[in-house]
Amino acid sequence: MNAQSRRALSDLYDAQHHRPGYRDGLGAGVEGHPVTGHTQSSVKPPGPPAESWRQRLVRSLLYGRNVDRAAKARARVGIMMIAFVGIYGVIAGRLVILGVDGDAHGERRAARDAIATARPDIVDRNGAILATDVKSPSLFSEPRRIIDKDEAVELLTGALPDLDTPEFRERINSRKGFAWLRREITTDQMRDIHRLGIPGIGFLSENKRVYPSGAEVAHLIGLVNIDNQGIAGMEKWLDTNGLADLHRAGFAADRLQRPVELSVDLRVEHALRDELLKAKEKFHTKAASGIVSNVKTGEIVAMVSLPDFDPNNPKEVHDPERINRLTTGVYEMGSTFKAFTLAMALDSGRINLNSLWDARDNLHYGKFTIHDSHMLGRFINTKEVFTYSSNIGAARIALGQGVEAHKAFLAKMGQLTRLRTELPESAAPLIPRRWSELNTITAAFGQGLSVAPLQAVMGINALVNGGYLIAPTFLRRSEEEAAGIAKRVIKQETSDKMRYLMRLNAEVGSARKANVKGYYIGGKTGTSEKVFKGRYVKKRVLNSFTAIMPCDDPKYQVLIMLDEPQALPETYGNIASGWNAVPTGGKVIERIAPLLGLQPRFDLPTSDRLLEASKTTD
Repeated sequence: MNAQSRRALSDLYDAQHHRPGYRDGLGAGVEGHPVTGHTQSSVKPPGPPAESWRQRLVRSLLYGRNVDRAAKARARVGIMMIAFVGIYGVIAGRLVILGVDGDAHGERRAARDAIATARPDIVDRNGAILATDVKSPSLFSEPRRIIDKDEAVELLTGALPDLDTPEFRERINSRKGFAWLRREITTDQMRDIHRLGIPGIGFLSENKRVYPSGAEVAHLIGLVNIDNQGIAGMEKWLDTNGLADLHRAGFAADRLQRPVELSVDLRVEHALRDELLKAKEKFHTKAASGIVSNVKTGEIVAMVSLPDFDPNNPKEVHDPERINRLTTGVYEMGSTFKAFTLAMALDSGRINLNSLWDARDNLHYGKFTIHDSHMLGRFINTKEVFTYSSNIGAARIALGQGVEAHKAFLAKMGQLTRLRTELPESAAPLIPRRWSELNTITAAFGQGLSVAPLQAVMGINALVNGGYLIAPTFLRRSEEEAAGIAKRVIKQETSDKMRYLMRLNAEVGSARKANVKGYYIGGKTGTSEKVFKGRYVKKRVLNSFTAIMPCDDPKYQVLIMLDEPQALPETYGNIASGWNAVPTGGKVIERIAPLLGLQPRFDLPTSDRLLEASKTTD
């Protein structure tokens, strides 16, 4: 084949395979057959199949326009490779850590989280610290790092001789990476153990709760457990009102800067507790307790229940005799409840202070007989029912109001339902299942109905503060704040009459021994026989005395309770409230009145002039 023929075949091949730039010898743009020279129309290469508008839209959204898809794919593969390498690197690192440190890392971190919980200071109304955190060392072990465990046990038990050796040995021999050995050791013990130089033994600094005032505010403050978590009193209230949630969320690792300010006054608390301790010893009582309350705000200024406990020594808490009798105990309050009975009747307008009541003989109801401790054998007026503390007079007054009216009044005064305060510990009152006339008779003078003493204090406050029921609180509260939650339960006129009756009782009645000069005291006594084996026992009584000061403008109420006081020669064999609880209350008032800012006055009117002044004001 000559050169011309080979060229013709090559041109033919190029034309058949659509090579660009092919031209025949006849001229541009004309394709001719290489052999015959005949011309024919251009041959267009087959293109890709037509693309629908939907496909174009999807491709545009996914890749954009004029994008090199191949380059983009290569970049994505590279990113994925880097991500997988990073992930596997992290996993490999964690495996190395776990292989070297076992589970100690996680457990020690959990331990650090547990000890990081801090609590705010608790202070009294004057800023005195009642509870605070201090740093205390705790001993831990890393059993896997201990070389000679028998030697470690021997050395540590020598430094801490009170350790439980079997339990201690079990912790040392465990396969855990971390184990507590002793929480809250002393600095001397820490120094001695550190000198032993035992591998795998270490110390962590924990928050330890301390109570500088000891037992003085124990039932109010409460206490915490070994993990610094509140388990009673205001400490538990703190946890249930947000502190525990902060700990769990990790926002309470450091000391909270703002202390919790209580309504209690540590000075008044000390004076009240001191006098109750003296009375408990003097009258050989089973228990003694007391409350000082602000009648205008409901603030609890002091609260003591003996026997108490030292929150720095939690073992004492488990003694059942050390309960808070003022909130978790319920009692028949005796004749102090006559104040409610008379207030109910006076507020109804159906009786007045001079209404007469038949006390010539005992009151018989079925097989039950109601009698007075001192039978007068005559008709007595409403004032004498109060000052002579007549059970018969109180029963007749309550019967005159009716069963339903009596129940409704006590309910309105907050005496038939559980009292809720900041303290978690509270008890529901014990009320009759079916309230009959007999229940009204006995409840009229404080029997057959058991309430927490704190809720009785709340009710008495309402009787003398102008007629407003204000829930008690252990936190600071202003009079304006109290007015916002106060509920009127009796008329102002009725409150004035109750203040008059209480002042009259301090002048001529059973509260005379508490009539501290200069402070215009008023009060009501109560002596309640206790029930044993279903029967009232006369020689076992719970005595109470509630006092207000000053009577012309009451600011504070003081409640004193003595459980089973014994007769003394100086009481002439008497165990009634007027011989023990009342003089104790007088001593308390004499000490705390100056602390509360009450100035003595010696130009005070008699009770009759007090009542006349209130009428003039009205």
